[in-house]
Amino acid sequence: MIRIGTRDSQLAVWQATQVKNLLENFGVPAQLEPIKSEGDLDLTTPLYAMGVQGVFTRALDAALLSNKIDVAVHSMKDVPVQLPEGIVEAAVLERASYKDILVLNENWKPPFPGRDLNRIKEAVSGRTPDLISQTPDLISQIPDLAIATSSVRRKAQWLHRFPGCTIENIRGNVNTRLRRLAESNWLGAIFAAAGLERIGLRPANSIDLNWMLPAPAQGAIMVTARGSDIRTLRACNRINHVQTAFCVKAERDFLSELMGGCATPISALAILEKDHLHFRGSVVSPDGTEKAEVDEIYSLNDIKTPGKQAAAVILNKGAKAIIAKMNNEK
Repeated sequence: MIRIGTRDSQLAVWQATQVKNLLENFGVPAQLEPIKSEGDLDLTTPLYAMGVQGVFTRALDAALLSNKIDVAVHSMKDVPVQLPEGIVEAAVLERASYKDILVLNENWKPPFPGRDLNRIKEAVSGRTPDLISQTPDLISQIPDLAIATSSVRRKAQWLHRFPGCTIENIRGNVNTRLRRLAESNWLGAIFAAAGLERIGLRPANSIDLNWMLPAPAQGAIMVTARGSDIRTLRACNRINHVQTAFCVKAERDFLSELMGGCATPISALAILEKDHLHFRGSVVSPDGTEKAEVDEIYSLNDIKTPGKQAAAVILNKGAKAIIAKMNNEK
């Protein structure tokens, strides 16, 4: 019997249940062991102020190392690139949507008569990129326009595109954040599409943020285990999705090379396309004023570490200065 450690939120239990079902499909019995994380207990402090790295994984790491569970299941974007000693990646499940979405507040109304909400939706989605340049005040100069997110990455990218907005902190599981949004006067709140879609809670009035690059490994589920537990590692290897594992490794290599963590505005997306990998990444200053980008295509026959290569490119395109400035301001 494999004991599967999981946070006890609806989404976390859903993810752990997928792992349980996949293992049992291979004849491996498993059971869930819910565990409270530090990130679930403190819903007030902004993530960037909690020293975020590992805030959602530490309790599960401790349970794993003390042999209370055999594997831990995580949203992979929450997992630090450096795993604790004795813990290894056991499997990565096939990736769901990597996108960020804006869930609109149904109670919000434009403050000016004639202000077209549909045009605001188009500008936010990025489906009509010329709209923003034609009407630069459409979003940024609406008085007191607020967007909610606890992610410094999402905040930085939003402010880079819409510099006049206010960003409100929002914490809690997806159900809690949806409720807080409905009770607010915010235009909307930013969520990971995969999280809402997995548990059937994505509202009809949500918008894909096609221009926003995701966190490294967003949309992927990671299973960790003790490195010494060969039996469990062999079982988990059977549920590993090789293509997803390759892409998210490139993204996390990019993050690691830039010395970034969950509290750093670093984004990355790697997509396999036949015999090559399309890699996009960015580093944005927390206030949105500075941005460095990389957009490269790597042949799988010629390169083994695309994430590291992309990091070298972006460092020479301005990321080094942005990161140095952030480090000096800490």
